[in-house]
Amino acid sequence: MSDIFSHAGEKAWEPTADGNRRRVLVHTDELMMVEFAFEKGGVGALHSHPHVQASYVAEGRFEVTIDGRSEVLETGSSFIVPSNLVHGVKAMEAGRLVDSFAPCRADFL
Repeated sequence: MSDIFSHAGEKAWEPTADGNRRRVLVHTDELMMVEFAFEKGGVGALHSHPHVQASYVAEGRFEVTIDGRSEVLETGSSFIVPSNLVHGVKAMEAGRLVDSFAPCRADFL
């Protein structure tokens, strides 16, 4: 069954392989929303995947690299990663990203 509603604080944080935390908020087969938390200096290593990703900086400042281009984004900023482009982030301060993936990232379930 898909999770189509999520209430604040209801989903548990899980550690990620790169030392950060994530929690899947809601998902269907076609779309997924995931919150990631980073400590200052935390890195989301460069990687790629076939999913289209749209991300919102909910808190903090991040250096975001997409396809070799880097920018610093602050709270309220957003970015999109087209399918299969190499991308990653570095937390300039503690912060959170809210990522949407289409289709769903089955590897996160």
